[in-house]
Amino acid sequence: MKNALVSVYNKNEKLLKFVHFLMDKKYQIISSDGTFQYLKKNGFKKVLKISDVTSFPEILNGRVKSLHPNIYAGILSDRTIQHHIKYIRKHNIPFIDIVLINCYPFCEYQKKNMDIDSIIDFIDIGGPAMIRSAAKNFFYVTPIIDFNDLKYVQYEIETMGNTSLKLRKKLAGKAFDFTSTYDWNISNFLYEKEKFPNHMHFSYKKKMNLRYGENPHQKSAYYINQTSQGSMKNFEQLNGKKLSFNNLRDIDLAWKVVSQFSDPACCTVKHSTPCGVALGKNIFEAFQKTYDADFISFFGGILAVNKPISKKLAEKITNIFLEVIISPSYDLEIVKILKKKKKLIIIQMNSSTISELLEFVQIDGGLLIQESDYFVPDVKHYNLVTRRSFSEEEKKSLFFAQKVVKYVKSNAIVITKGTQTLGISGGQTNRIWAARQAINRSLEKNEYGLVLASDAFFPFRDVVDEVARSGRIQAIIQPGGSIRDKESIQACDDHGIAMAFTGRRSFKH
Repeated sequence: MKNALVSVYNKNEKLLKFVHFLMDKKYQIISSDGTFQYLKKNGFKKVLKISDVTSFPEILNGRVKSLHPNIYAGILSDRTIQHHIKYIRKHNIPFIDIVLINCYPFCEYQKKNMDIDSIIDFIDIGGPAMIRSAAKNFFYVTPIIDFNDLKYVQYEIETMGNTSLKLRKKLAGKAFDFTSTYDWNISNFLYEKEKFPNHMHFSYKKKMNLRYGENPHQKSAYYINQTSQGSMKNFEQLNGKKLSFNNLRDIDLAWKVVSQFSDPACCTVKHSTPCGVALGKNIFEAFQKTYDADFISFFGGILAVNKPISKKLAEKITNIFLEVIISPSYDLEIVKILKKKKKLIIIQMNSSTISELLEFVQIDGGLLIQESDYFVPDVKHYNLVTRRSFSEEEKKSLFFAQKVVKYVKSNAIVITKGTQTLGISGGQTNRIWAARQAINRSLEKNEYGLVLASDAFFPFRDVVDEVARSGRIQAIIQPGGSIRDKESIQACDDHGIAMAFTGRRSFKH
C-alpha cells in the first residue's frame, strides 16, 4: 500500500475529492490532527493521524506534531539504497509517497496588523520542513503545495499508476519556490526596519503572461508584489487585446500622473513619457485640453483620467485611435459605447496609487535599489531668487508643472499655461536642447503668460536666455544648486522673469 501525508490549513471540496480519489487507488491517508478531524467529519473513517505513525502525541498546543524521525524517514528514504529500506522496515515506518501541504497563511494574517505575539503563531515550521523534504526526494515522492496541481497528479496516477518524474521534478521546483517565498515573508516582517539588508529577496506572484515584451520577439510576464499594496495589483481589463509589457509600464505611469490631482485630470502617455496633461472643470474639458496640448502624439497613446468617463467623452474616444484607456470606474452604458472599438484596451483601476518604498533597476549581473522618490511638489515651499515675484495664477500653474515634470525623463522641461501642458521635452542629453524643444512646442499654441518647470538645475544661463527669446514665458521653477546659479538669476532679472528654487531635483532616468 502507498501512503499520502495530508496536512493543510485550507480545507475545501478539492481536498475531499482528492483524498477520495487516493483512497480509491488504495493509498493510506496520514494527516495532522486538524485535517484528520475535517476528513473524519466528512465521512473518511480509515484515515491515520500523524501520532499513529510517530506513537507520540501533538504537544505544545500543536507547535510540535510532525517533527519526528518516523515522518521524515518515511519521506526522505531513498528507495534504491538497501540500508534505507532495511531501516524503514525494521522500525515499521511507512514509506510516504505523496505529501500534500499548505501552510499557515502568514502573509494573510500579517496584513491584518496583528500584534507580534499573535502573528508568530502563524509561522509554520513543520509544513515547510515536510514539503522541503518531499521536494528533495522528488525521485520517489510527489510534493504538492497548490490545489491547482491536484488535477495533474490525479491524471497521471489514473493513466499511469504513478506520477511521472517530470511532474515530480516540476512540483519540487514549485515547492522550493514556495518555501523560499514563505521564509522571505517572515524575514521581511521581522526585518522591517532594515531597508537594505545584506541579502535581498522578493515575493512576487505571476498574475499573467503578456502579449510580448518591449518587442514582439521578447516573451514577458507580469508579477504582483505579495507584501505591499499598489494600484497595479488589482486593476481589471474590461475589453481589448492581451496586455503587453509596454502597455503595463505606460498604464502605471499615466495613472500615477492623474492620481496626483483631485480636480478632473487627464494624461496621455507614449513610450513611458507624458505627452499631454491637463485639468478641467469636468473630465471632458480635461480631455479636450490634453488632446489640444499634443494631438499628434495622442495618436495610438495611453489615456488616463481620474474621474469616471462621461458619455460625451466615450463617444469622442471612439473616433480617436488609442491603445488603452484608464478610468477609476465605468457605467455599463459607457463600456458598451467603448466596446465598439474591439481592440481598445479598457482598464478599470480599483485603487489609488500607493508609492512603493523601494524601486529596483536590474543591470547586467546586479540590481540597483533605491528609495522611491516620495517628494510631493508644493509650490508653497520655494525660495524666490529674483526681483520679480510670482502671481497667484503663476503659482498655480507652476505647482501643476512640477507635478508633471517629475514623471518626464531627464533632462526634463515642462511648459504650461494654467493647468494645461503646452510643451514637454524629456530624455535629451543636455538641458538647452530640452528647453528649446519644449519652447518650440509651446510656441505653436500662440499663448502668453506661460511658466516653465525643470527637473534639475540650469548649468548655464543659456536656458533663461532661450526662455526670454520666446517672449511668452514669465515664470520658472527649478531646483537650483548649480555653481552658476547667480548667472541664471541675473539673466532672469535682466529679462523680467520670476524664478524660484525648490532645493529638490526630480531626475527620472
